[in-house]
Amino acid sequence: MTDGTLFIGTRRYSSWSLRGWLAVRLAGLSVAEVLIPLAGGVTTAVKAASPSGYVPYLEHDGRKIWDSLAICEYCAEEKPALWPADRTARAHARSISAEMHSGFRDLRMAMPMSLFRAAEGAGQTPECRADIARIDAIWSETKARFGAEGPYLFGPELTIADAMYAPVVFRFMTYRPTLSPVAQAYVDAMLHHDLMREWHTAARDEPQDWHLAPMEAPAAP
Repeated sequence: MTDGTLFIGTRRYSSWSLRGWLAVRLAGLSVAEVLIPLAGGVTTAVKAASPSGYVPYLEHDGRKIWDSLAICEYCAEEKPALWPADRTARAHARSISAEMHSGFRDLRMAMPMSLFRAAEGAGQTPECRADIARIDAIWSETKARFGAEGPYLFGPELTIADAMYAPVVFRFMTYRPTLSPVAQAYVDAMLHHDLMREWHTAARDEPQDWHLAPMEAPAAP
């Protein structure tokens, strides 16, 4: 018996779905998952499922929550440890999560999430490199100030901040930009987390006819 439904898009490509899915799993919500194949842009199937016409979309205990950050905040109400307990660390976590939610457009455009694409070294425009440098600085500063006791941004357990940056981790896995040692260690730790491995495996096993040719074609350097 579940308490609701989480609607997500194709795991190979849907960075926003990954964020919502991680928050829901970390919070331990008992929900069914409905996977909707994406076709680029808003589709009829997604519009029929979600009030906003986008995924992820969560229905839980009669409540309707759309937008990945709203889902994350809802999950933190269910499990407060998804934000750091210390007020200063929590303010920092919220700030870097919001920056990820609203920013880094050049990275998103130059390095779209495509988990199995041959794309090492591709997409590194000057604007994208500036976004990468900013993310590297965020991770390095956060680890130094708040995350020394574990492999993740705020220590030994994943938080919403880690969920928000998880798609960037997969992008860096695919495009392999040069990172600082601290940032690369964080990428490696995230890729070995059980939930990230579960998502990656499920993405690999999705039907081939869900693949989008432009997202699977080798990317030019």
